[in-house]
Formats: sequence, structure tokens, C-alpha cells
Amino acid sequence: MQDKTAELGVYGYCQTQPDQAYVTYNCQHEEAEHIARKLSLKDLVFAREMFALLGPVKLAGIEDRASEVIDVLKPHRETFGLAGELRVETPDTNEANQLSKFCRKFSVPLRQALRKEELLSNKPLAKRPMLHVLFVNSAHALVGYSYSYNQTVHEGGIVRLRMPKEAPSRSTLKLDEAFQVFVPENEQEKRVHSGMKAVDLGAAPGGWTYQLVRRGMMVQAVDNGPMAESLMETGQVKHIKEDGFKFRPKRKNINWLVCDMVEKPARVGELMTSWLLEGDCEEAIFNLKLPMRQRYAAVKEYLSQITDKLQTEGTKPFEIQAKHLYHDREEVTVHLRWLPRS
Repeated sequence: MQDKTAELGVYGYCQTQPDQAYVTYNCQHEEAEHIARKLSLKDLVFAREMFALLGPVKLAGIEDRASEVIDVLKPHRETFGLAGELRVETPDTNEANQLSKFCRKFSVPLRQALRKEELLSNKPLAKRPMLHVLFVNSAHALVGYSYSYNQTVHEGGIVRLRMPKEAPSRSTLKLDEAFQVFVPENEQEKRVHSGMKAVDLGAAPGGWTYQLVRRGMMVQAVDNGPMAESLMETGQVKHIKEDGFKFRPKRKNINWLVCDMVEKPARVGELMTSWLLEGDCEEAIFNLKLPMRQRYAAVKEYLSQITDKLQTEGTKPFEIQAKHLYHDREEVTVHLRWLPRS
């Protein structure tokens, strides 16, 4: 966070506690507004959600909680104007998650009170700012706002998925989430659809291949290990017993390359970059394993290496995104693609 805000000319500092599940970035009020507008959530690898904090609310012994929230919002009415939606949520901790039911109930009277004060629109307005009330515990909440173009559609930034019974491994959830995070909903039909051709490097037993098959793609699954029979029976998968670092498709007609190989991150990044540069795929999603320490510095270095190579040797504009997804553990997931020429 401090690294990215420094690029905007804002110099603040972060505060957090172990297992708190959120970070507070301290800066001047006008700087917070600037960050809310200009620092893209997509550029924050380890953050799933972000909002400009207007103030804390102490609710111990308070019966009319809605009024306390409104008292924090009123002085800042001119900052966010009329909000189009309200999100009452908790950090992703065991203690806070126990408040989820309360948050759903409290959002009803709070919406009514906000509308009465003309702080919230009568109907959801997608292009207006969103108000956030984050309950850290039952007696303490943080109140703020975010802009429609710089927020996640998922509460807390968490894409909640059910494990498919037919999937060969739990890793399948990582690719499912990646498609939802990296490909906007209004572009899904165009960029992720039936009939596309895909390659899965290090595919066995088929957790990621399952997501490609589920979306109707024809898949070349590259791995010396065995693939799940259920996937082979679909007729959409060709199992190629080969080293994922040596394989290349015979034809340059691959839409999607995916890779979840347990290998040195720099080596995986170099491989993915070469596939794009040599025209062997249009888009790629892959995982980079994280070191035990200095994780952000390591990810920054990996992404810099990929970016430098694409800028130096590529001839087209490209997009690179990286996220520590909800279903990731000791890795980050990266998305690469060539951008269509305007």
C-alpha cells in the first residue's frame, strides 16, 4: 500500500495487528479521497477490498446504531454525494464472521435511515459511490466509501465458491475464482466461452482442466502424471505426457494457457512470458509460489521481470494483473494478455 501510494505522491503509513484481517493506511483526508479515486484496487496484490475511511463508530451500549453511523457520514456529505449502495460487512476473521447475521439484519434499518437523511438513493445506483460499514466487533465499526469504478462486486472481495463434486482436486477453486476476478462479467461471454482452445501445463490430476472443460473448452492437458478418468471421458481433453517446460502447441491457436506447476516463480514467469511473445497463446493465468519472507518485494520483482520483457520484446499493448486470491495459499495468481488494438 505504501509503495503504491508513494507513486501517487502520497506518503502515509500503515497500521495493523496480527490476524486483524484489515490494514488502515493513515494520511490526510484529502489524500484519502485522492487514493480512493486514483489507486486502482486491481494494482493491490494482497488487498481484496478498499474504501476511504471517514471515521470509527463506538457502539457499546448504543441502542440506535444507525444514528451513530449517520453522525459520522453527515459532515462528509459533499465528499461522496448521494451514495448508490450500502455494504455492511466484517473482516475475514472467525470472531468478526460471527457477526455476519447481525450485519444482514442491521443493513435494513440502516438503509432506511440513510435514505431518510438523503445519504443513500432509494434504489441501488451502480454508478454512484458505495457506503461501507465494517464491523470489527459488535461494539466497533469503521465507516467509509468507495467509488463504483474502483471497488469489488464481492462483499469483502471474497468470491465464495462451492467445491464441485466432480472436480479432481480443490485447486480447481483457484482457477474458477481467477476467471471471475480477472475477466469482467461483461467480457466473460467474449473471452471465456465454449469452443475455445486451452493448454493446462502441469495439469494432473485435472483441477484446473476441470474449469476449462466446464466452460466448454477443448484442452491439451500436459503432465507426466495421470489425469482423472472423468475428465478424459468428456472427449474435450487430450492428455499429453510431456514436461510442461518443454511442450509447445503445434498450432498457434490457443486462447488460454493455464499453469499451476510447483516450480521457481522466476522460471514460471519466464515460461509464461515466452508463450505470449511467441504467439502461442492469447491469455494466460498462472500461479507464482511465494517465499517465506519479503513476499511483496518478491512478487514485485517477478512482475517487473515479466513486464520488462514484454515491453522490450513485445510489439503490442498488454495487461498484467496479480492477486492473492481468496482460495490461494502460499502463492499469488497472475493474469497476462495482449490487449486488442483500439
